[in-house]
Amino acid sequence: MAKVKKVVKRMIGRRDRVDLPELGLFDIDAKVDTGAYTSALHVHKVKPFRKNGEDWVRFKLKHHSHPGYAGQTISLPVHAHKYIRSSSGEEELRFIIRATVVLFGKKFPTEFSLADRSKMDCPMLLGRKLLYRRFFVDVSTVNVSYNEKKTKEKNALNKLNNENRDPLEVQNDPLDPPIGGSR
Repeated sequence: MAKVKKVVKRMIGRRDRVDLPELGLFDIDAKVDTGAYTSALHVHKVKPFRKNGEDWVRFKLKHHSHPGYAGQTISLPVHAHKYIRSSSGEEELRFIIRATVVLFGKKFPTEFSLADRSKMDCPMLLGRKLLYRRFFVDVSTVNVSYNEKKTKEKNALNKLNNENRDPLEVQNDPLDPPIGGSR
């Protein structure tokens, strides 16, 4: 009998903060959207070009919610071109790129359409193609992955501080009598 691989899904909230390390982007606000198939990244000044006989695209990052995100120019190979229906119902041809998203400390190769999300609250949208068989959405929560990341960072820092503490350092217990005298 063939073994069935059990899929363990993680809970994700309606929004989270994610990393795209290949693009130098960290703690970027992302909306989780089960109505969108493809994930999307807010960009502007999109310019296609050819490099070594392949289609590439150059774009700038910009979003009002992340001042550090603005102005960075990125060039990547074009993975595909797709017609995508926007939230307003209009179809537009978009460039699709591939980048790695980090959620819950794990890397997920993801396809992103390059879009103008300037009127949206989040510069990134996480679609069903990324979520499928990996996550279930609890719309009452936010930043589940980000909070877990920050807790792990804090615990690692505390552990490091404890390891670097002088073992001969005297820890005064308020119930101990003072050294060299009585109370």
